[in-house]
This record gives sequence, structure tokens and C-alpha cells, in this order.
Amino acid sequence: MARFNLRVYALIINEFDEILLSDECRFGQFFSKFPGGGVEANEGIQAALHRELKEELNLEVAHVEFFYVNDFYQASAFDSSSLIAFYYRIVLPKSTFLANESYSIPFSEEIEKQRWVPLNLVHKEQLTFPIDQVVLEKLKNQTKGY
Repeated sequence: MARFNLRVYALIINEFDEILLSDECRFGQFFSKFPGGGVEANEGIQAALHRELKEELNLEVAHVEFFYVNDFYQASAFDSSSLIAFYYRIVLPKSTFLANESYSIPFSEEIEKQRWVPLNLVHKEQLTFPIDQVVLEKLKNQTKGY
């Protein structure tokens, strides 16, 4: 029987029209993605999003806007499950600050770091996972002329 892997991600945009990217090294593999992660058993999608934001960024947000869920088959990069990924858009108020230390990529330490990148300068090839690439293009098309 096929397993499903539910994931939830945040498209966090600040007042400078920058988007937050997460760079990670897990299992010896480096990847760049949007912040987020897995939905746990007995957990709703939005509850998982809020938990992931708190765990990864120490961020609590009141308003999230559903943006996208993949409607095509995508194999997980890490196991034999079918991936279903939910994306929510979050616009941060000016009073919210997230650390933005500079670092070199790729790195080989088993850690996770975040960086702000101007949305108009992010290219889909900079993101590791196929669904993230689709979502970036949809987001950029939606925000043209914004």
C-alpha cells in the first residue's frame, strides 16, 4: 500500500519584497527550500504549519493565507512515499524581525539556516525540490506588478 507524506511550507515575504529561504543539510544532502516540514500524526495542516514556524524560526503568526497544494504525483526525495505539499503565504509586518546571518552555501553541517532573498532575484533552479520550483513560479506570476 502506498504511503503519503504530508508536508506544509511557508512562503514568508517581508516589507522589502524578500522571501525567506531555508537551507539545510540532512542525511549528508544539502538542499534549499521554503521553511516548513512534515505533518505529524493527529495534526491538522495549519497546526503543523504553526508548529514548524515555532520550531524552525521561533515565529508565531496570526494570519496565514492558503496558496497552493500539488495536484500531481511527486515522489518523496527521501523515501518511497507520495508527497503532498501545502503552501501558505505569510506577509510579515514591519515589526517582525528574523535573524539573517550571512553564510556560504552549500554547507555540510547537519543544520538548518535561513536567508532573505529578493523575490525578483530568486530563480527556480535555486530551489532543490520540484514542487517548490512550481510554487515559486506561481508566486512570482501572481506578484508581478505588485
